[in-house]
Amino acid sequence: MSPFMQSLGLKYPIFQGGMAWVANGELAAAVSNAGGLGIIGSGHAPAAIVAKEIASAKALTDKPFGVNVMLLSPHADEVVQVILQAKVAVVTTGAGNPAKYIADFKAAGIKVIPVVPSVGLARIMERVGVDAVIAEGMESGGHIGSMTTLTLIPQVVDAVSIPVIAAGGIGDGRGVAAALMLGATGVQMGTRFLAAKECHIHEKYKAAVLKAKDIDTLVTGAYIGHPARVLKNKMSRQFLVAEKNAALQNDVDFAAVEQLANGSLRRAVETGDDVTGSYMAGQISGLIKTETSCATILQETAAQAQACLQQGRMENYF
Repeated sequence: MSPFMQSLGLKYPIFQGGMAWVANGELAAAVSNAGGLGIIGSGHAPAAIVAKEIASAKALTDKPFGVNVMLLSPHADEVVQVILQAKVAVVTTGAGNPAKYIADFKAAGIKVIPVVPSVGLARIMERVGVDAVIAEGMESGGHIGSMTTLTLIPQVVDAVSIPVIAAGGIGDGRGVAAALMLGATGVQMGTRFLAAKECHIHEKYKAAVLKAKDIDTLVTGAYIGHPARVLKNKMSRQFLVAEKNAALQNDVDFAAVEQLANGSLRRAVETGDDVTGSYMAGQISGLIKTETSCATILQETAAQAQACLQQGRMENYF
């Protein structure tokens, strides 16, 4: 592995995505114990909940793990203070610029790795002093940018001198090998861990991921300016229709439409609500057919990636 991944104490150059309301302390600890980097998703949760999940992870692992901070959360400042006190190994960030926190994170010995959807934002993050970036393509689940992973990764790699972790549409060793060949230092997988035994989303949510085909996701929120990839269900289809109708009527604030999404992910995770719940998942869902442990996911992914890189499937093509 690269020196950067070795510095994190990892066996495999694989991060688990910090999925809000999904990635709790137990899941993060299981991934870290298996040799990857587990990441707790703070989302819009209050600081007390994040502190509880960090304590849970620390009770279950002595390996490094991280916390994802949603910078638009009203609780972001308090969550950052909890992270600083706990001295977790890594912070990943989304939906904003972590510049105002970087000095404090550095002083605490915490590595800062923002999620970026574009070359421009990657360059800005490098200038403010982050340790690496997670370049995430639009194939991923949840909130997305507009570029695909295949096009985004090599351009970000060429644009910055810090390590680049690839994310979006990576669910097995073939995807890992491809990302490494594009110049990435490692990968982040989110959707793949929805089907981990240690991931305790509602059984209906997990079953929907396991059942999904390649075309079973859609993107909501594009008209609003906050696109998010989710599995097709009643809620996502209704949301898509509502936002299109609002756009046709020149309803520029989309307030009524956005109300449909409030709390929808948490309802899906906790109750399996497939009527008003949002099953966030990436296009890689169609590859996931079985529920296995985090250890098995990482071992099989790494073995397949290693085989792809060593053997070369088109060795004499040119």
